Amino acid sequence: MPPLIETRNICKEYRDGQTVTPVLDNISLQIRKGEFVAIMGPSGSGKSTLLHILGFLDAYSSGDYLFEGKETSSYTEEESAKVRNRKIGFVFQAFNLLARASVLDNVKLPLLYSEIDEKEWDERARKSLESVGLSHRINHEPNELSGGEKQRAAIARALVANPEVIFADEPTGNLDSKSGQMVMETLEQVHQKEGRTIILITHETETAEHAERIINIRDGKIEKDEKIATRRLAKTFIK
Repeated sequence: MPPLIETRNICKEYRDGQTVTPVLDNISLQIRKGEFVAIMGPSGSGKSTLLHILGFLDAYSSGDYLFEGKETSSYTEEESAKVRNRKIGFVFQAFNLLARASVLDNVKLPLLYSEIDEKEWDERARKSLESVGLSHRINHEPNELSGGEKQRAAIARALVANPEVIFADEPTGNLDSKSGQMVMETLEQVHQKEGRTIILITHETETAEHAERIINIRDGKIEKDEKIATRRLAKTFIK
């Protein structure tokens, strides 16, 4: 079975007249279905740009990107939109919840663009909220939730259409340490219980270490790609 995600020498650059700004430099990686991967790096390293490319939110300048074994450069705009809406869930730092809609209605939003029968929407949204421990908040509006609850609602929304992969871009960035820990535990549970593929973008080591594998990026290049278990074993051996 091919990897869920594979990039081969992906480059990304921005052009402003004669000025060329390189962002990603020959990024090659594979992510298999069911992996929990953290892409880590300092601000400006290119990690969020990589997420946007992998999530069909941005185009790459050169190289190859295969999703489920198919080269994505051959996708039409309509095909890219279908993959993005049906096979990918997003969790962003800013939550992106509709202020005047209930938590339940916020979670149902991705279903508007799906082929799932409308009769199933409420049940799917309720189950998704139950999976992140927010069943008691379904009729509340976002301004009635804590920061951690808002992010868990965003995770429920990402899950509701049963996507192949969840992209979480700095999901703890707007949270205090306790709320951030709860959000990461929620993502871990989603991964462990449902076998969901999760790709996490972060600059925080503690957040990245909830994943099984960490890819470090600096100046648009992969510096290191290692399994967490290997890292922990090495630390234990050194001690």
